[in-house]
Amino acid sequence: MPASSDSRDSHLTGQMTSAKIVIAGGFGVGKTTAVEAISEIPAIRTESWMTAAAAQIDRLDPGIDKVTTTVAMDFGRVTIDDSLVLYLFGTPGQPRFWPMWDDLVRGAVGALVLVDTNHLENSFAAVNYFENDADVPWIVCVNLFHGIQTHELSEVREALTLPPHVPLIAADIREPRNVAHALLAVVNHATERVTAVVPSGVG
Repeated sequence: MPASSDSRDSHLTGQMTSAKIVIAGGFGVGKTTAVEAISEIPAIRTESWMTAAAAQIDRLDPGIDKVTTTVAMDFGRVTIDDSLVLYLFGTPGQPRFWPMWDDLVRGAVGALVLVDTNHLENSFAAVNYFENDADVPWIVCVNLFHGIQTHELSEVREALTLPPHVPLIAADIREPRNVAHALLAVVNHATERVTAVVPSGVG
């Protein structure tokens, strides 16, 4: 929406006191974990138990140790400093909830897309969405489960066919400090994009 874009740009060019960031990705990549790790308020979770009765809809993957799934969104808030408060919106990962992503992304300054290199195929849809269907700056973060990096970032970039201008980082998002660095990377990338678009001298 033009209104959202104008508001986002004016915030990022020096007047921002708060901003909305979307944390997205496929099923089981750690979106809820990231929000809970850093939120200074009790994170709002909308998780539901995955049952055998829903196995035809919500895939019960034996390779992922997860028994619940987000059915709407996760929400949290973190104060970075005196001038910046981030509101975090975690997307649902199951395919049947993907139509909600448009609403969650609306008004966001940027997005953090989490990927799991053990199940990289679950990340293709999220990468495709932000590359082709969403008009927000975004970066990709490889979630280092158990703190172990199993693939070089160059290999991940090639596997996901990420455009060169999309930043790619790696972090164990169980650690609040790592989540903070990832979120700041989103803000910085969004700021750089706006700075590149806004002509010099335009206030």
